[in-house]
Amino acid sequence: MQKNKGVLYLIPNVISDNTELSVLNNQIKYYISKINIYFVENIRNARRYIRKVNRDIDIDKIIFISIGKHSKLDINNDFILPIVSGDNVGIISESGLPCIADPGFDIVRVAHDLEIKVVPMVGPSSIFMTLMASGLNGQNFTFHGYLPIDKKELKNKIKQLEYISKKNIQSQIFIETPYRNMKLFQDLIKMCDNETYLCIGAEVTGKEERIITKKIKEWKLLPTPKIHKIPSVFILLS
Repeated sequence: MQKNKGVLYLIPNVISDNTELSVLNNQIKYYISKINIYFVENIRNARRYIRKVNRDIDIDKIIFISIGKHSKLDINNDFILPIVSGDNVGIISESGLPCIADPGFDIVRVAHDLEIKVVPMVGPSSIFMTLMASGLNGQNFTFHGYLPIDKKELKNKIKQLEYISKKNIQSQIFIETPYRNMKLFQDLIKMCDNETYLCIGAEVTGKEERIITKKIKEWKLLPTPKIHKIPSVFILLS
């Protein structure tokens, strides 16, 4: 008799330290107990996270497979064979929702090709929570990931985003490596039109959460936001 296929669970992670109890629901604790194999960006961080969410799990019986930048995934042996044989599999984001500005989408696509059930869990997302609280257009928006580092390319990209935003009344969302946040903010203040709106969401869900929307001309009059090395989301609307 052929075994039933396993299920692919998409497990969210916290986006601010020590917020497991306040932002994660009991559904996550329940489903984590049903998963045998995890695809994760950082194995040590994933093990620590699972221990915090469900202390009853024997962590040493779980298989962890890295899908970080330099990992080489054997999709057939690592994913297809186990899940077709009945093992439940999970993808855990390093922060926030799996596959949203994070790796793992290729595994989910293979699951659909194999008619494997995919179950997304409810959890925090700094991108969507900042957009929710921004007062900017949440019905028409684009997420760009990281903007160019080169000064000339960055200026051209920002002008392009402003043009598209104004033409389509479309919010333009992007992020930056936390240690480069201040540099990006300073460049935005210099390069954007004074009437463009800029929202910054910093340490979303954390104790020092700040989500502020101002026109560029207003940002110029305010103290520089304290976002150095703080995970942040930026949104423009022209």
